[in-house]
Amino acid sequence: MLLKIAPQTINRILLSVLNHDLSDDPQDFIAAYIRRAFEHFATGGKHFASWYLLSHGVVKLVLVVALFRNQLWAYPSMIVTLAAFVCYQTYRFALTHSPAMMLLTLFDIVIIVLTWLEYDEQKSQRRSGCPDKRLPR
Repeated sequence: MLLKIAPQTINRILLSVLNHDLSDDPQDFIAAYIRRAFEHFATGGKHFASWYLLSHGVVKLVLVVALFRNQLWAYPSMIVTLAAFVCYQTYRFALTHSPAMMLLTLFDIVIIVLTWLEYDEQKSQRRSGCPDKRLPR
């Protein structure tokens, strides 16, 4: 979707939202930050953001399908993959100071913790010989 929307369209929407804040206080920190972030986005960040979000989503989708199929290998794969994304996102955050990147990183950390907990549960169930209660018989 990011690739389909013209930067001019996003710029018009952004200016209509920020117009009141900018007219009241041209030095407003938040409005100025959003304007600078969009300028970076429009000058090349659009392609990076589109590619990154698409690859992030595809990798997660493949691993989630494997998790739904109860493939035990998918749990550590998901943890390692998300940890790699977290490392890269932290690096990008250090360069850009993007709040969106930090929110995505925090979300991925929560998913890593939940995946780890579920992985431990699945391993203990398989060791004890208990069937997975989530799967239909």
